[in-house]
Amino acid sequence: MKMMNSQLKFLIVLLCVALLAPSAAQAKKLKVITTLTDLASLTQEISGDKVDVEALAKGYQDPHFVEPKPSFLLKLRNADLLISVGLDLEIGWLPPLITQSGNGRIQPGAQGYLDASQFAEILEQPQGKVDRSMGDVHPLGNPHYWLDPDNGRRVAKGIATKLGELDPGDSAYFQQRYQDFANRLAEAEKKWDAEMAPYRGRKIVTYHRSWPNFAKHFGLDVVGYIEPRPGIPPTPSHTIELVNLMKRENIKIELIEPYFDSKTPNSIASMTGGKVVVMLPSVGGKPEVTDYFKLFDYDIALLTKAFQETK
Repeated sequence: MKMMNSQLKFLIVLLCVALLAPSAAQAKKLKVITTLTDLASLTQEISGDKVDVEALAKGYQDPHFVEPKPSFLLKLRNADLLISVGLDLEIGWLPPLITQSGNGRIQPGAQGYLDASQFAEILEQPQGKVDRSMGDVHPLGNPHYWLDPDNGRRVAKGIATKLGELDPGDSAYFQQRYQDFANRLAEAEKKWDAEMAPYRGRKIVTYHRSWPNFAKHFGLDVVGYIEPRPGIPPTPSHTIELVNLMKRENIKIELIEPYFDSKTPNSIASMTGGKVVVMLPSVGGKPEVTDYFKLFDYDIALLTKAFQETK
């Protein structure tokens, strides 16, 4: 009888533990890996503390040329969801990592793979045949779409839907987080639009074709590029042509990314009386730029200051 009572007490204790403790499925957080910090920031906005999020590339790196690391494989092997920019932005480094990870969940076409470009407005989609003579042209369109806040909103909504599919129990939480993000983004856009309003229509030159979505949203006119063709370093003849264009059109601003050599842009600025503005294409490009909102805060403050100084 004593043995039976002891067994009964033990079973009662086990039952209480089972009822009070969360199940393994409930306790386990989704592990999300994104290719870029911008996608990680958007995912964090939506997921809160329900998901573990990490980006492979750093915000100060050229996303076209990220050096694969063994640690990337471990992260991908354990991921429940991989979110990529798509449009072949990561074509030079991501596909082999996905294959070698051995993780069936995140293979293209699987439930745990999300190409964020499907939600965005894509600009500069080439018409006709694309070949190497044209430089590093993306045949599916320009992949730097996250630099338009409207696309940030669209991508965030797609991420919220995908997280809800993978974790139905928290689907309402993700949707509520998305709505809060969308509301805060709408308020931030009012501020950014007001700050950029005096400079709508202003002509600028950029190093690479990173900024068409940004330029369209804020009404800037990109009339030339320091690269003669995408991915091709500047040549003397092209540089002279660009200097003449800037003098003729009274263009004073050159936007360059932090990972490009500033020697040629600085030389052009000295010949035209212009200004080189090192814009950040991604969250984390500077230590203080820790999220999607701060990315636009930083870039717009930098750009409006440059416009004011080059009237």
